[in-house]
Amino acid sequence: MKQVVHAACPHDCPDACGVLITVEDGRATRIQGDPEHPMTRGFLCAKVAKYLDRVYSPDRVLYPMRRIGPKGPVVESAVAGRSARAAHSSSTPAPSTQASSVWRRISWDEALDEIRDRFRAVSTEFGSEAILPYSFGGTTGTLNGAAMDRRFFYRLGASQLERTICSAAGEAGLKSVLGAKLGTEPEQFAHSRFILVWASNIHANNVHLWPFIVEARRKGAKLVVIDPYRTRTAACADWFLPINPGTDAALAMAMMHVIIGEGLHDADYVAKYTLGFEHLREKVREYSPERVAPWTGIAAEDIRKLAREYATTKPAIIRLNYGVQRSEGGGMATRAVVMLPCITGSWKDVGGGLQMSTSDAFNFDESALRHPELMQTALGRKARVINMSQLGMVLNGAVDPPVKALFVYNSNPAAVAPNHNAVVRGLLRPDLFTVVHEQFFTDTCDYADIVLPATTFFEHKELQKSYGHYFVQVSQPAIEPLGECRSNVEMFRALALRMGFDEPCFRESVDEMIDGALDSGDPWLQGIDRERLEREPWVRLNFSGLNLSGQCSVDSGQTKPDELFLPFAHGGFHTSSGKAELYSEALKAQGLDPVVAFEPPAESRNGAHKNGFPLELLARKSDNFLNSSFSNVPSVAAMEEPGLLEMHAVDAEARGIAEGDRVRVFNHRGEVILKARVDGTVQPGVVGAKLNWAKRTAGFQSINSLTSERLSDMGNSATFYSTLVEVELAAESA
Repeated sequence: MKQVVHAACPHDCPDACGVLITVEDGRATRIQGDPEHPMTRGFLCAKVAKYLDRVYSPDRVLYPMRRIGPKGPVVESAVAGRSARAAHSSSTPAPSTQASSVWRRISWDEALDEIRDRFRAVSTEFGSEAILPYSFGGTTGTLNGAAMDRRFFYRLGASQLERTICSAAGEAGLKSVLGAKLGTEPEQFAHSRFILVWASNIHANNVHLWPFIVEARRKGAKLVVIDPYRTRTAACADWFLPINPGTDAALAMAMMHVIIGEGLHDADYVAKYTLGFEHLREKVREYSPERVAPWTGIAAEDIRKLAREYATTKPAIIRLNYGVQRSEGGGMATRAVVMLPCITGSWKDVGGGLQMSTSDAFNFDESALRHPELMQTALGRKARVINMSQLGMVLNGAVDPPVKALFVYNSNPAAVAPNHNAVVRGLLRPDLFTVVHEQFFTDTCDYADIVLPATTFFEHKELQKSYGHYFVQVSQPAIEPLGECRSNVEMFRALALRMGFDEPCFRESVDEMIDGALDSGDPWLQGIDRERLEREPWVRLNFSGLNLSGQCSVDSGQTKPDELFLPFAHGGFHTSSGKAELYSEALKAQGLDPVVAFEPPAESRNGAHKNGFPLELLARKSDNFLNSSFSNVPSVAAMEEPGLLEMHAVDAEARGIAEGDRVRVFNHRGEVILKARVDGTVQPGVVGAKLNWAKRTAGFQSINSLTSERLSDMGNSATFYSTLVEVELAAESA
């Protein structure tokens, strides 16, 4: 029999696509974007379009595995025994028949018993906080991202993880002005006349926004891109402004210098709906385009032109992404950019404002999902908190009690965490018991003691929200779990029961968990329950009757006007003052500039500490992967050319480097060997390289061998883009 199942993509992307999966005789045979979904519009990104290759990959982890060999990267496949052809001819893969010198297949009972016994032993000798969970955005699904896992680790009394590696600085900067992660609907970009894309590679990681931009450009809109790298999106722009890494706050302040100095701001909106404008006016007087130009690498006349066009073209919108916040001043950089629509009043306009994240639009009932009271049951207090961006330091003795057990899920820290060499040193510790719940044998699995098989979104039910649009969805399972794979929910449920945790929350069904999440009382969710989501696979959040700042009708050429949401058209900011806070007492209390500030990153060409490393490194994400996800799928990996260092001709010539040369990229933290690509994608003084699995590179190297564990000014976030290196011709290999 053939059926079509509606699911939702849970990967770490703002689009949260509606997906249609065709199933025949229990096997998924086709995946496509839902043509009725207002964002997805019937197409998928290149990587998810190939998702059948991921689900039925011969390299899937299908059974619990125990290490029997030494820790460290290996070339052999641990769960081989099937060819790719065989993988596509059977709905349930056969057990491994290839002997492995590293892994031995065990039962779930054996795996759960061993984890229970080791956790109990660690807790007895060192205390339960010597156990650390490590997870992030491997899935953004509500249940499998942060629900049963939180219940388990709260009840266990484990250390809590401060999840900062991706977006914490930007979120802090955004909320310091607006009070919440809210922004303009993507559909409204079609009505914009000036679209400023700031540190956002829409073509690579937000592709479903692009059709709305195309529609706007057909109507005459101008597309301007600000980025230190000539991305696919920058290549399509009407005007591309390459900026030096870590200087975005200075550029935004110079724009405000021009806008305020020339009276181009919206005085009425500012007076009614902002707080601290006079402080801002005084601050930005110091940041003329002439002063800022040497920092940013953007000419003063271009800064003036940008400011004037942005302020005078209506409606104008900014698509800001998290690239700006991956430097030491990332929080302030985000804060500065977010101030721009507040002083120009573009929040009033359909097709105006700013989008960075929409994830605070509504709240599921997090208490019902996570049960934080369980921590009191375990410890009688809150557990200590460990910053995931400093995992290398933590695993090498920076905390007391030391971390003696690590449970990794929804993440691949041996690839994505900064200061890779320190992370690996920690993972190699013989006294560290590491469990990894995964779909594939990632870099992190190379250091695990136990590997547990995880489902894909084809194989479990999920409740899905988005951080890029205003629709909520239920994702239905299309196929039975392959092999002995279990979802995060079912795996942590089984482990909790094996530990003897008898609280009723560990026996809740998936449907009961969805019901509890939706029963939050949030007015955005009024009229939205599980039954409706199962009838209507995607549902727009409820704007009607909310005490929000604005909603209007716009003729979009359809038979009925679209109801569009304007979050701050009439103020209604989610700050304590109810206004856009251009001056923040909360920041002042933290010892930060209450208005806005720019300091060149210490590890930058403009900073004070070059340490003999003159080039700024952009440790980029690959265009066709999601962080480290998809990099091992051959059909997706074929779209990338790995192992490149992109350089400007000026820097290459100064070092005697030509296109295709093997080069050594190094600093005091480590080194990698790459191939030079002299192609004009970066400016002089900047080099770029892409993230990949270490095991998929020659010599098991990672670009994160060069990045540091230094934290950002706000949000305690990772600073991947504040990294200095030197480059030289590599010695010929023996």
